[in-house]
Amino acid sequence: MLALYIGSTSGYSGKNMVAMSMGKKFQKQGYQVGYMKPVGVLPKEKNGIMGDEDAFFVQEVLGLSEDPSLVTPVLVDQDFKVKAFKGQCGNLLPVIDENYKKLCKDKDIMIVSGSGSMYSGKYCGLDGVGIARALDLKTIVIDRFNKELNYDYLTVLKDALGENMIGAILNDIPQYFNEELDSMLIPFLESKKIKILGVIPKDPLMGAIKVSDLAARLGGRLISAPEKADKVVENFIIGTMQVENFMLHFKKSKKSAVIVGGDRSDVQLVALEGNTQCLVLTGNLYPNDIILTRSEVLGIPIILVRDDTYAVARQMDALLSRHKLRDAIKIQHGTQLVNSALDYQYIDKALGLSSE
Repeated sequence: MLALYIGSTSGYSGKNMVAMSMGKKFQKQGYQVGYMKPVGVLPKEKNGIMGDEDAFFVQEVLGLSEDPSLVTPVLVDQDFKVKAFKGQCGNLLPVIDENYKKLCKDKDIMIVSGSGSMYSGKYCGLDGVGIARALDLKTIVIDRFNKELNYDYLTVLKDALGENMIGAILNDIPQYFNEELDSMLIPFLESKKIKILGVIPKDPLMGAIKVSDLAARLGGRLISAPEKADKVVENFIIGTMQVENFMLHFKKSKKSAVIVGGDRSDVQLVALEGNTQCLVLTGNLYPNDIILTRSEVLGIPIILVRDDTYAVARQMDALLSRHKLRDAIKIQHGTQLVNSALDYQYIDKALGLSSE
C-alpha cells in the first residue's frame, strides 16, 4: 500500500482539486484509492454524523463512503481550540495513525489531504509536517501564486521533509509570470532539489461563482431575474467612476459583476445594456423602475446588499480567490486542468507505482 500527503504553503491553494484529480486518475488506472483528511476545520453534520465539509465532498467525488469519524478523526471547532490552548487535547497523532491504518485496508494507494498550510495546526501538534512525518508519507506541496510564489516556504519544507517531499505543484500561474518562472524560479527551486511536478495555469472558471451563491455569500438578496441566478461571475468591476470612463473599463471585462451604488442608475443602465453577468447594488438602495424593467427584459439578475461599494469589493475579491470547488463543471474542468499539467511519469516512479 502506497500513500501520498497533499499539503500547501497556504490555505485555499487547491488541495481538494489536486486530491480529487489525482484520485480519479489513479482510479482510472485500476488502483483502489483511499482518502483521509486527518484534521477538519469545516465541521458539518451529514445524515446525523459529524465530519468535515471538504472531506464529505472529496469522498463523494471519488465514490467513497468511509466512516467520516475515521476519515477525519479531529474536527476543529471553538471547543477544540479552547482545550488545545489550555493543553487539554493530549497527543492526537496515535488516533490519526490508528484511523489511517484502518482506512488503508484493501487499498492500493491512500491520499491524505492537509488543512490550511503545512504548519497550520502547530499549536496542537497536528501540523501537516508533523502528520506527514508521523505516517511516513510521500508529500506533494502546492504553492498557489498570489502576487508572488512562496519560494522561501518551499525551501523550508524541503529541509523539513527531506526525501519524503517528492515535489511541488505551482498553481494559478498567470501567463505573464511564465517567463520569470521558466528562466529563474523553476531552475532555482530545482537547484534546491525541489522537483516541480506541474505548473497549473490561472483559469477564470476555477475562481468563478454562481450569481445565486454570490448573493448568499454577500448577505444580499436577488430582487430581479432570479431565474438567471445560475449565471457565472468570473471577476468584477466597480462602477464608481464617470460613465465615460466606466464604459472603457467595462468593455475590457468579460463575465463580470458590476458593483455600484443603488443610486447610480446611469452606470447601472450601461452595465445592463453591456450584458453584465449581474448587478450588485450597494447601500441597500433599490434601483428605479427603468432599471428593474430592463433587468427583467434582458435576464440580468440584480443583487441588493447593505454594505458600501468598497466593502463589497473587498468581499468579492476574497470570494473569487477562495470560492470552493463544488459545481460539476468545475470538477470536470479542474480535473482536466490538473491532470494535463502534472508529470505523472515522475510521480508514479516516486510513489513506486508502475507507470502507463
